[in-house]
Amino acid sequence: MGLLDDKVVLVNGGSQGVGAAIARAAVREGAVVAVTGRRAGPGEALVDELTAAGGKALYVQADLSDAEQAKASVARAVETYGRVDCLVNSAGLTSRGTLLDTTPELFDQHIGINLKGPFFAMQAAVADMVGREAPGTIVNIITSSAHGGQPFLAPYVAAKAGLIGLTRNAAHAHRWDRVRINGLNIGWTATEGEDATQKTFHGAGDDWREEAAAKLPMGKLGQPDEIADFVVFLLSDRSGVVTGSVIDWDQNVLGGLD
Repeated sequence: MGLLDDKVVLVNGGSQGVGAAIARAAVREGAVVAVTGRRAGPGEALVDELTAAGGKALYVQADLSDAEQAKASVARAVETYGRVDCLVNSAGLTSRGTLLDTTPELFDQHIGINLKGPFFAMQAAVADMVGREAPGTIVNIITSSAHGGQPFLAPYVAAKAGLIGLTRNAAHAHRWDRVRINGLNIGWTATEGEDATQKTFHGAGDDWREEAAAKLPMGKLGQPDEIADFVVFLLSDRSGVVTGSVIDWDQNVLGGLD
């Protein structure tokens, strides 16, 4: 018996990085999955990988900054599988901007991917759950930087802090519908997207992961597969009644000082 046996799991932003790891873990735990992403290549490759391993998976191409496409991702999963039991919002934009140099266009991009997309995907998924009078679970992938963050992450922090508030608001609003909604504030994580970000914005070399790991308490960056296991637990019945929680999944302690 898997933790997600017979569950339908939609992973938005699931074609690579943390989202792809969550999709793999969900299939391993018995779920059928739908994954979304803007680029067909990685999404279709992941679906091929999951189906070759005996899983059942669907790729949906979507730009989640568009509210209609975010809602349509849920509709496509419902059309294919009949329902959505679990939703994960893992898409994220981390392009850099400070308070002083962020343009309105960059700000809108961050709000679109990091807040508006999750809002309208949740709207559609919760509507499906409530319409069926069925319980469901949602996990939003947020960031430990939402507590304040680095100066060069101003629009990212603004959007992700909004997602924390949304997570708690929606959890409170739908607790009597037995829809549990939680968030995960992840720390610095080794993903393909982070590799591109480090090289594009910080001039990092190919050994940046090793250099970063040496400066961290646990001697390593966060690993997508470890995050995925935690997300699967939150999606599953094994996490009990917990809802409205935003958990710091990080090796630095909020408020801790040296």
